[in-house]
Amino acid sequence: MTYFDALETRSADQRASDQAAALVEQIKRVSSAPGFAAHLSDSDTNKVVSTEDLPLLPVLRKSDLTRAQAERPPFGGFTVKPARHFHHVFQSPGPIYEPGSTDHDWWRMGRFLNAAGVGVGDIVQNCFGYHLTPAGMIFENGARAVGAAVLPAGTGQTELQVTAARDVGCTAYAGTPDYLKVILDKADEMGVSLNFSKAAVGGGALFPSLRQEYADRGISCLQCYATADLGNIAYESPAMEGMIIDEHVIVEIVTPGTGTPVAPGEVGEVVVTSLNPDYPLIRFATGDLSAVMPGVSPCGRTNTRIKGWMGRADQTTKIKGMFVRPEQVAALVDKHDEIVKARVIAMRQGEMDTMTVQIESAGGENPAYAKSVAEVLKLKGAIEVVAPGSLPKDGLVIEDQRVYE
Repeated sequence: MTYFDALETRSADQRASDQAAALVEQIKRVSSAPGFAAHLSDSDTNKVVSTEDLPLLPVLRKSDLTRAQAERPPFGGFTVKPARHFHHVFQSPGPIYEPGSTDHDWWRMGRFLNAAGVGVGDIVQNCFGYHLTPAGMIFENGARAVGAAVLPAGTGQTELQVTAARDVGCTAYAGTPDYLKVILDKADEMGVSLNFSKAAVGGGALFPSLRQEYADRGISCLQCYATADLGNIAYESPAMEGMIIDEHVIVEIVTPGTGTPVAPGEVGEVVVTSLNPDYPLIRFATGDLSAVMPGVSPCGRTNTRIKGWMGRADQTTKIKGMFVRPEQVAALVDKHDEIVKARVIAMRQGEMDTMTVQIESAGGENPAYAKSVAEVLKLKGAIEVVAPGSLPKDGLVIEDQRVYE
């Protein structure tokens, strides 16, 4: 087994010492960022000398970034250099803006791709999006870090995806878990044989049945846990026992809605401190739920493991690799005067995510609703118009009916 670097097999004591020193430097660094100066108090930051002191600092939420970016565009004053000094500026739904760089493994995705067996000699068909959002560049940057070539495929045009994969000789897939099946099924339909043997996926749930289907086709499929703001947070290794935390982030599991750590092994919200010197997010709340696993991975990597994604601390839900947020549903309702209420339902059909948007409207069917859903939610889905008062009064605007088992 080849590790990405020696950091993966450090002792717990060495890792704690190294991360404490890096954290102190990161806290000093953020003093030059006006967004953090407004968010943190000097009295608190001066007390941080180890990772155990992080709960002394406030949690930073995406809503905080959104407000700060409105005041100090584009990054809200949370970067240590101006936007023009980054290589990329991305826009995610919200909208919210993230910086990016082509520097070596800037998002730390190379560590995951290495664990997935991707490296020199591989050609990665990168089916993550390259338009505005950062996922495509995140995985491309990681592929460069491990010496693999990239076919920047993006999504859509499945027949062309199949043809390109065959002609180029792609050996690895990167993208959402279910889109690889779309490509493979289309290849079967076209009578085309593809050379995929590895898949590195993220941006959605990898159901065991889907992983097994890929295994039956001779494709080893591993998943990572990453966000547009933070890059890679944790990843699977071939041991497939939980997800190993990346070496350049510090992960806390806290009681949802607070900054208070839960007891070891309890489920709570994932809060991440990034040690990226260009974009030093401190105690950034992901809104995702997980729990720490005891022990270390049988693969030999010694960092802490988490159980992976276990749901959302709020109603924000990832569908087809895209987050749908309650505020987007509210914006959909506001877009049409006759809409009283809306509810987004995430379901699973076969191995694919599906979305139904139920709309309470006194005006009945309206072709404009489908266009508004695509514009506001950034996804297409089935539209069901129901009479006012029909939707449940349970406080939910996003309902996830998918079963994760």
